Amino acid sequence: MRTVDAVIIGAGHNGLVAANLLADAGWTVLVLEATETAGGAVQTADLTTPGFRYDMCSAFYPLGAASPVLRALDLESFGLVWRHAPAVLAHVLPDDRCALLCRDAAETAESLATFDARDGQAWMDEATRWRRVGDPLLDSMLLPFPPVRAGARLLRAFGAAEALRFARLSVQPVGDYGRERFRGAGAQLLFAGSALHTNLGTEQAGSAIFGWLLAMLGQSVGFPVPVGGAGQIIEALLRRLQSRGGTVEYGRTVTRVLHARATAVGVQDVHGERVRARRAVLADVPAPTLYEDLVGLSSLPATMVTDVRRFQWDHATIKIDWALSGPIPWTAADARRAGTVHLGADMDGLSEYSNDLVRGRIPDHPFMLLGQMTTSDPSRSPAGTESVWAYTHVPQRLAADTGRMREQAERMEEAIERRAPGFRSSILERHVQLPGDLHRHNPSLFGGAVNGGTAALHQQLFFRPVPGLARADTPIDRLYLASSSAHPGGGVHGAPGANAARAALARNGVAGPAYAAVIGALHRRLYQ
Repeated sequence: MRTVDAVIIGAGHNGLVAANLLADAGWTVLVLEATETAGGAVQTADLTTPGFRYDMCSAFYPLGAASPVLRALDLESFGLVWRHAPAVLAHVLPDDRCALLCRDAAETAESLATFDARDGQAWMDEATRWRRVGDPLLDSMLLPFPPVRAGARLLRAFGAAEALRFARLSVQPVGDYGRERFRGAGAQLLFAGSALHTNLGTEQAGSAIFGWLLAMLGQSVGFPVPVGGAGQIIEALLRRLQSRGGTVEYGRTVTRVLHARATAVGVQDVHGERVRARRAVLADVPAPTLYEDLVGLSSLPATMVTDVRRFQWDHATIKIDWALSGPIPWTAADARRAGTVHLGADMDGLSEYSNDLVRGRIPDHPFMLLGQMTTSDPSRSPAGTESVWAYTHVPQRLAADTGRMREQAERMEEAIERRAPGFRSSILERHVQLPGDLHRHNPSLFGGAVNGGTAALHQQLFFRPVPGLARADTPIDRLYLASSSAHPGGGVHGAPGANAARAALARNGVAGPAYAAVIGALHRRLYQ
């Protein structure tokens, strides 16, 4: 049996981040990937007409550009280059008005003031607050829980009074927050549409912080894309890992985590080959996959088994990629400048869309996130053309109904045609991914869920993925959850992988026995 210091299950971006950090510490690292390609939901492929490049899942990376985890890896030294569209985000209303988010706060404020003159200054106030608290806030969110040092810096940046009010924002519905802070629809929609990048609705508690965070990141770092496609993030991670001696093997589906006396000792793949892990096993797979399939529920405390069975996925997704003969002919001119476009609803429409999803109904009027990739990165398609994608959410319980999913895909095209007459006549080719297609492409995207589990409050922080410590450690010693199912959740920022690597390093450090004793005692207290 081959022996390494650490086995990492899955070569998604979180798994590769963890592998890099462990390799930096001098560990021998083996990454086992079930498919023939690294990246998971961060991949680029040729899907339609030759010369057009498409990101298979994620495409814009505000969190990636701002993440302290990815910044510390210095992926730019390994070939990663970022590009920006002329404008960050446009929200096109049904009446064809358009709210525009730009990296220049004054330009954003000018756009929002056309909805209500007072909103320009209100936006500038938000941008000023972000410049003061953005860095410690990101550290508090993305570094291991509890964020003692980062939390203290955040408290100093806010002051006690403002910190209390920001805590209120963190649990507010984004609809309420937008109405409190702004008079016009433009700014409210920038926040609300950004919140819907998760599976949270406009009236759900906790949606305000997601909308505020994404909008402020857009204001500061933009929504950048890697030149050449999302897969360039993975290529940079792979090059960095190779330079440190790490290894990735493909077509290696892990079927079991080997453990004895509640301690992980290695893995076994679908062919029966075993690999021994001297120090740690890290799993970049969804929490239900790890606990139900790889570990086995019979090896877990009964209370935790109940918690795992209550794990809640986020909504399913329909995604369409188009090869267009030219840019989308938006009648709202500002939308032509934006890399990302929110389309299909005003505030009432977003509320209706969100409520339909919660009730398990397919929305009659889909809200869409649309990416104009050639506008963002000219290398994505031949000169004069446009590579475009859009996605919308549908209820998980209906995701297997392919007929209704295809009908919804048609509604998506119809919605774009209404705001950009001539769009359909510019289509050279299209590629549709229904929820089942996304799941087959990447087994971690259960039913087309792209967030690793719901972003709702009941499955965040110390409730993610189940009630516990909000750490990568599991009740099996030396086994760590390194996927977006773990705190802090979805998005391409590398934090779950980094947090798992840091936990493994702590367990194997000078204070490792004490660390294991404390974590073990806490788990016994929680689950027995």
